[in-house]
Amino acid sequence: MDKKTGNAGKTGKIGKMDKVQKYSEERPWGGFDEFCKNAQCTVKILYLKPNEALSLQYHYKRNEFWKVIKGEATVILGEKQIKAKAGDEFFIPMEEKHRIVAGSSPVEVLEISFGYFDEKDEVRLEDKYKRVVGTII
Repeated sequence: MDKKTGNAGKTGKIGKMDKVQKYSEERPWGGFDEFCKNAQCTVKILYLKPNEALSLQYHYKRNEFWKVIKGEATVILGEKQIKAKAGDEFFIPMEEKHRIVAGSSPVEVLEISFGYFDEKDEVRLEDKYKRVVGTII
């Protein structure tokens, strides 16, 4: 652990929580690391490749909080398109359509989900990778 920042790094322990089981998954746009699931929230860091995007989506069972950690992106919330940079924060209520589109460099976003978390609680409205659209995955 970095004593100055308190950051654990990708392989270090997270504070006193030395039994955290990290889960990683790759997706067409990059991938994510998951650190805590259904304790009281689920925390992930999203990694977007340059010029890639999440599907335009919404959730029935969770609200989300995003904080851009690195890079510049366009965040879509409802009908708004917002230019985002490191340090910008967004709250996404249940059933609000949302998406992140990376700019010309990689983007990292802290995502904290509140409510019941399930990767299948995702209704895709648009998806550039030709994954299923219009139904809960």
